[in-house]
Amino acid sequence: MKPGVRVTLPPPGITPAVSSQQLLTGEFNGQKQSLLVMLNADHEKITLAGLSSVGIRLFLATYDSRGIHTEQSIVVPQLPPASQVLADIMLSHWPVDAWRSRLPAGWTLEDRGLRRELRDNNGHVVTQITYLQRGARREPISIEQKVFHYHITIQYLDD
Repeated sequence: MKPGVRVTLPPPGITPAVSSQQLLTGEFNGQKQSLLVMLNADHEKITLAGLSSVGIRLFLATYDSRGIHTEQSIVVPQLPPASQVLADIMLSHWPVDAWRSRLPAGWTLEDRGLRRELRDNNGHVVTQITYLQRGARREPISIEQKVFHYHITIQYLDD
């Protein structure tokens, strides 16, 4: 979110379930890096696996009723930590109402058409998410984190 700001994630369960293979291309600290992400989320847990472009597992993050568990196989300095990627994915997929009570005082999370904006207590945009409408589904295609200065574009590989 922002340095010095702690947020408790919403419960891991989501309905309907989400299962997808995504190619995330991120710009972080002036470097471009791509990774394949396997996302599985249901009413009990989220599992997020990050693979390099040649299929080597970089990390595995699981969030369930017992908490967040991460395994970092290989550290890639150009990528945000697995826990931040997990938070970004939840921020983009979970309903706004699941987040509102968990945000710091004065912070807002609003859907504005095909955009979602997280603003701090001064009204500054912290994270901006852009969506693509596919039939009844609204899928995130871009996450811009303005405080930590990274931008992630999302391509769905299982369409």
